[in-house]
Amino acid sequence: MKHTTNDTTPSITPNQLPQPTTATITSAHYKQRAADFIVNEILTIDFSGNGEHLWLFIEKQGMNTLFVINALAKWANIPRRDIGYSGLKDRHAITRQWFSLRLPTQNLPDTTFFLEDTEQQEYAKVIETHWHHKKLNRGTHKANEFIITLRDVAGDMDAIDAQLQQLADMGIPNYFGEQRFGRDGDNIQQALEWLENGTIHGRKPHPKKSRDMQSLLLSSARSLIFNEILAARVQNKTWNTGMDGDVFNLDGTGSVFASEMLDATLTQRLITGDIHPTGVMWGVKNDKIQGSAKELEIQTVQNNELLSRLATAIEKQGIKSSRRPLRLSIHNLTWHWITEQTENKPSLKLYFCLPTGSYATSVLSALIQPEKLS
Repeated sequence: MKHTTNDTTPSITPNQLPQPTTATITSAHYKQRAADFIVNEILTIDFSGNGEHLWLFIEKQGMNTLFVINALAKWANIPRRDIGYSGLKDRHAITRQWFSLRLPTQNLPDTTFFLEDTEQQEYAKVIETHWHHKKLNRGTHKANEFIITLRDVAGDMDAIDAQLQQLADMGIPNYFGEQRFGRDGDNIQQALEWLENGTIHGRKPHPKKSRDMQSLLLSSARSLIFNEILAARVQNKTWNTGMDGDVFNLDGTGSVFASEMLDATLTQRLITGDIHPTGVMWGVKNDKIQGSAKELEIQTVQNNELLSRLATAIEKQGIKSSRRPLRLSIHNLTWHWITEQTENKPSLKLYFCLPTGSYATSVLSALIQPEKLS
């Protein structure tokens, strides 16, 4: 079904949004076991070897990041505010991520940090430690490595191989994943209620205790608008080729620059992946974009009642706009097939790296036909 930007309910899942290529996997099973989804934080840092912050590289399964933070605070007998982390990681996976603990005296607990629930097959264990003079802050790591196993894969293996190579070469639309929008997309309705009425589920939120929730709802609203603008760019085939008036992102950086006209030099840089077109993370002072690219963004929002209400409410918050790449490059993508005699269909193991802020589910949505991933 063709995606239209004037639908009353914009899509909240990437597999319902338009893709530039036809998915070659007709069905597959995903996350049947924790080992089917492995995430490693890629952190490049030279540890000083001294200081008051103990950095821990922790492998965990069946536990989310905030649960481990609470356990670390209890173990080290320190406030939660003295624990740093770079990103949130999925519970239903095996994840390896960094934490830092502020320990001014460098006195460690008598026991080694270890959590385990054998019945639920959950654990958290330390696999690397370093002393450092700085706390770990949000967004410090620049990339995540993913190892994903798809089981009972249906589809022509040669066609799947060809599409994977195509995705490695051209990238994919940089959609926000469905986890950005909460269970069944509930974040969007909560965001609208909070932005327009100042309430969440009919109640005034606590000015301090609800800051994280308000930030989440605001991010969800801006992400929905971005996804719909990207969907329009996929449909007019300019998501990776650019338009007149675009704002471009320099690959692998936060740097952006504007251009009135799409010339031969910019086109060549787009082909090589040196730069990417961007879409707006909605807010005030969206003044870099011009021409036809600006018109598309404005029309996408104005032609949809929900997006228009969200955009107006976001502007009233005084949030400054920013830019996000429309194209997501998949780094170091490799794969191999696993054929076992006990299975009717083969499994496919994928290895790749993505920059922070991007979603592995968007890669799967480009590869697997809508509603066929279970």
